[in-house]
Amino acid sequence: MIKNIIFDLGGVIVGINYPRTSEAFKALGGYEIDRIYSQQAQIPLFDEYDRGRISSEFFRTQLKKQLNIESISDSTFDKAWNAMLLNLPLERLTFIRSLKERYRVFLLSNINEIHLKEVFNICFRDTGMGQDDFTQCFHRVYYSHEIGLRKPDKEAFEKIIHENGLMRNETLFIDDSEQHVRGALAIGVHAVFLELTDKRPADLADITIGSLYELNSRLLGS
Repeated sequence: MIKNIIFDLGGVIVGINYPRTSEAFKALGGYEIDRIYSQQAQIPLFDEYDRGRISSEFFRTQLKKQLNIESISDSTFDKAWNAMLLNLPLERLTFIRSLKERYRVFLLSNINEIHLKEVFNICFRDTGMGQDDFTQCFHRVYYSHEIGLRKPDKEAFEKIIHENGLMRNETLFIDDSEQHVRGALAIGVHAVFLELTDKRPADLADITIGSLYELNSRLLGS
């Protein structure tokens, strides 16, 4: 029986479209962005930033150099970097809050300081909820740049398991990146691959309540 649910953020709760950031940087002259950054693979600079090992200032400076766009302002850079972040439907948070009444609900996100700030802006714009209201939709939240750990590394999942006394066979992880789902499965946590950007909250209910093993088999061959 599933008693605990760990949600990813981008692509599951917040709408996300990676090519929008690619196109935004190209419009600024950063034509090499696709060579160094994508949802599937990226140079170490991005991982280091997601783990909180470098500052936003250092990240901006280094990426500007990589893309040969050093003349643009920080605000212009941030707008391009945040272009991938789309929306946060109120219905999705309402649904997650309803789950909290029956499950222990957690958030585990590979995210960085610039993106998280924009997520909270989007949340307020789309739902009227501030940062505290968003956080209270979950029992606990885990952001990679704050905990120094990043999916799909097993340590990121195990931190949640150990700190909250969860049983692996009672825990479900939901993510829109196949490599992250495989990371959770590797340590004995149930996991499903799901992308909700253009779907209804009810789709998440369907996947949470049933079809778990069928989806693991059909989508990931597990």
